[in-house]
Order: sequence, then C-alpha cells, then structure tokens
Amino acid sequence: MNTPSVLPRAVCDPAACAYLLRFLSRDGCGQDVTVPCDEAGNVDMNALTEHLRNNYLGARAMVGRDYSCPTVQTAPSGPDHHEPLLLPCAA
Repeated sequence: MNTPSVLPRAVCDPAACAYLLRFLSRDGCGQDVTVPCDEAGNVDMNALTEHLRNNYLGARAMVGRDYSCPTVQTAPSGPDHHEPLLLPCAA
C-alpha cells in the first residue's frame, strides 16, 4: 500500500502551498514522494527540509524505474480532502 510522504508545516503553510508535486511508487509497495510546488510543478528546493529534498531528488532521478512521472495536484485543504490530478508531466 502506498503511504504518502508527510509535508512538515514549516515547509508548506496553507497560504504558500497551493500545489503539490507527487511521485507515485511504480510497484505499489514503495512510498510516494510529495513536495510543495507552484502551479507549473516548479519546486523551490531551498524551502525543503534536507530529508524532503533528498527524497525529492531521489524520486526525480528514479522516474521510469521506481517512480511514475510526477503529477501536479492541488494541495489538500483538510485531512481527508483529495483533489483530482491536474497536470501530468510529459513523458
């Protein structure tokens, strides 16, 4: 079962984090990687914690092997809120 990585509140406050870039584990057993981004999927690596930055870089390097192409989605506004994916990246 996929378990999404957790975004620390210091990295993504509700006013600044409207979108998330999500890398899904391709085998369905690994951990998804989710990082804050802008509407176009650009990630401010300086705003990430070291742990989240390392996870992001690892997932980005393993697209096509361990992770699917990332998608941009709206950030949840509540604990059980899920928006549809908005923008898949070009493969």
